[in-house]
Amino acid sequence: MNLRQVEVFRVVMTNGTTARAAEVLHISQPAVSKMIQELERSLGFDLFHRIKGRLQPTPEGQLFFREVEQAFLGLTHLRGAAARIRDYGSGELRIACLSALSTNVLPRALRAFMDRNPNIAITFQARMSSVVRDLVASGQFDLGVVADEIDRTGVEVMEFARFRVAVALPEGHPLEERDVIRPADLVDQPFIALAPEDTTRREAEQAFEAAGITIRSVIETPYSTTICSMVAAGIGLGLVNPLTAEPYVGHGLTLRPFEPALHFRTLLITPPNRLPSRILEDFIRELKRAAG
Repeated sequence: MNLRQVEVFRVVMTNGTTARAAEVLHISQPAVSKMIQELERSLGFDLFHRIKGRLQPTPEGQLFFREVEQAFLGLTHLRGAAARIRDYGSGELRIACLSALSTNVLPRALRAFMDRNPNIAITFQARMSSVVRDLVASGQFDLGVVADEIDRTGVEVMEFARFRVAVALPEGHPLEERDVIRPADLVDQPFIALAPEDTTRREAEQAFEAAGITIRSVIETPYSTTICSMVAAGIGLGLVNPLTAEPYVGHGLTLRPFEPALHFRTLLITPPNRLPSRILEDFIRELKRAAG
């Protein structure tokens, strides 16, 4: 038994006669009859009764046809999968992202991308930048969005976006009256600090040192979202990415620009020695629009 014989049998069953099957398959009627006979010999049972020159499916033939239809449904699925692979590579996308952009830029980019590509399977995780880097370097994820302090060895790196640092204040705080907040304004204020390895924290410490002030840190966390939650709860002030703070503004938190201007800098990373698929290139375009 071979696939061509099975295909001929299916066309005969679907069209009712060998003559019509021959037309559909663009082969001769004797060729159709010969392949049906060869298929019957290989199966060991008759698929059709021959009655006055016409083919009447046997019970065994009808049962076999049901199985054939199931098999061809599988082939149809394979054709669809092949088309997705041809157009989009693997047909799936695995993304890992630092927490600060996981609640704003990433959802917007994913929504736009999924509207245009509803059949793409997506896996998404929000993790610390160092963990994201390891997931991408090992090939477990296709794309990482990370802060710029990561170890860049073992990954391909692209500059992504810069976000100017803002000071997050609890609503009603006296510093709300200021248009701009400077290091001296933060003296004696309870301060929620970023993790020591964070590039923005190091730059902020340089700004504090240049101004000759000491900050009173009460909590330290690697996550801008945590800083926003703590500020909204009235625990202290903190330096945050304004995108991260969007859901909190007007809900216990206000923002003011910080001078001197500091920035959160982010990178896109991909596994080493792997060309980006079309699907990944499409998603990166959406990411850049969302970060716009």
